[in-house]
Amino acid sequence: TIQVEATAHPHRVLQSIREQGARAGLALNPGTPISHAIELLPLCDLVLIMSVNPGFGGQSFIPTSLRRLGEARAAIDAVGYPTILEVDGGITTRTAPKAVEAGATMLVAGTAIFGAEAGVVAALHDLRGAATARNSG
Repeated sequence: TIQVEATAHPHRVLQSIREQGARAGLALNPGTPISHAIELLPLCDLVLIMSVNPGFGGQSFIPTSLRRLGEARAAIDAVGYPTILEVDGGITTRTAPKAVEAGATMLVAGTAIFGAEAGVVAALHDLRGAATARNSG
């Protein structure tokens, strides 16, 4: 996965990744418009919406990320590609179901799992339960 902001030629980089037989992903920082990914979707196996500014763990989920996830989901669905929509940053038992409802199909959680007082196994169980609860009812 590459940050769209990190290169002047994301199309070329994604194409090169795929030519090597690897899956290609595109990450967008919170301030980057979803429109920056639209033309690149044919080359993306995964689109990652950063819901915090990258750099360190334990940050709070940026609420506008839900709108951005919805925009990304609509764009992916419109072109009909089987692209994974991933979200990373501030994922907790409170934000996970909202992210899934907004269209995320993969969640990245660090502090909520590895910093949990209850332990990794219990935290993972709780997070999975929260993420799937809204979609199973």
